[in-house]
Parts: sequence; structure tokens; C-alpha cells
Amino acid sequence: MSAAIRDFIAANTDWTAPPHTPEIRLRLAAEIYPIWRMSEEALAEKGVPPPYWAFAWAGGQAVARHLLDHPDLVRGRRVLDCGSGSGLCAIAAMLGGAAEVTATDIDPYAVEAIAMNAAEAGVRIAATTDDLIGTDAGWDVVLIGDLFYEKPLAERVEAWCRRLAARGALVLAGDPGRSYLPKSGLTRLALYEVATTRELEDREVRRTAVYRVEP
Repeated sequence: MSAAIRDFIAANTDWTAPPHTPEIRLRLAAEIYPIWRMSEEALAEKGVPPPYWAFAWAGGQAVARHLLDHPDLVRGRRVLDCGSGSGLCAIAAMLGGAAEVTATDIDPYAVEAIAMNAAEAGVRIAATTDDLIGTDAGWDVVLIGDLFYEKPLAERVEAWCRRLAARGALVLAGDPGRSYLPKSGLTRLALYEVATTRELEDREVRRTAVYRVEP
């Protein structure tokens, strides 16, 4: 199955550097609708989620930029990138000197894309389709890139992040103003103007913050 997934990714994406992280090249879709349509038609029967991994979302770009600019946040630490998608944040953490990084995404296409993108960046990342929300393997840093877009997911992620922060983990969340971003208990560390596209968002630039999640 992995070979078929890799072939699909290679055929429908190009090596592209996201606007806010030109240091990192990813397999990304140049156009949104064709790959979305192909995924719906060819993959729906297999239960594969939509190709969120094929785009560099604003929240992830902001977290990745912050880590590249502040590598001390991850240097020598064990990091989890939750809902990793393309693996952008995970790669940025490894480039920042993290001791090890685990990237989790329930989509097997995302996990394969992460492996391809990590190899291009020359870093080693452990990628898994396991749903790790609610678990705790003792990570020092947990990265959340743009996961507050849906209420049930946002509630799960917030409760989990609070518990991780309470036992001392550094939890960083990137968010461009999604509807279900927690209204309190966040400390803003940075604010970025992230270029995006109207095919994905309702504007061409999203003001995107990086927050530290508090207990």
C-alpha cells in the first residue's frame, strides 16, 4: 500500500517551499480542487480522510516559523507534532535540534508524505497513524498546528493540552483565528502575517498567532 500512496503523492504534488518557511520544501498540491476531487472519488471507498496533508495551513506555518526562529524551544527535547499533516512543524523541530520528534496523523497518506518530506529535509521523524490525543508518553514539547477548526476535535485537544501543560510540557499551538480556539488560558508568543490562498481560506493573508497553552 505504501508504494501506491507514494505514487499518488508524487503524481499529484510538487516540491514547494511554503511562503512562511522557505527553508523547508514539502510535497504540496499546486491546485486544491483537483487533488480534493481525486481523493473523494478514488479514496472515499477506502475511508481515507481528505488530503489536508497536501497544503501548508497557516497555523502550522506559524508554529514552524517560530521554531526555526527560536530553536531553543525544542533543542535537545522530545517533541510530538499532533495532526502533523505535511510534517512541517515536525521538520522545523528537528532542524531546531530536537532530540527526537514523533509526528502523528490518522491519515496514512499524511504519514507517507511526512516520510517523503523528512527525507527531503535530511531529518529523521517517527511518523504514526495512531491517535495520540489523550495519551502522554512524556514528551517535553507538544506542537498543535491549526486543530481548533471543529468543535468535538477542539474540545478533545484542549482538555489534553491542559493536562500536558499541567505536568510541565511546553504546548505550542498555532491558530489563525479558528472558531473553536480556546477563549482563555493561552499566552501569545508571536503573531505572523501568513500568506495563504482563497481556495483554502476566506482571505489571502491570515493573521496567525503562536500560543503557549497554559494548565
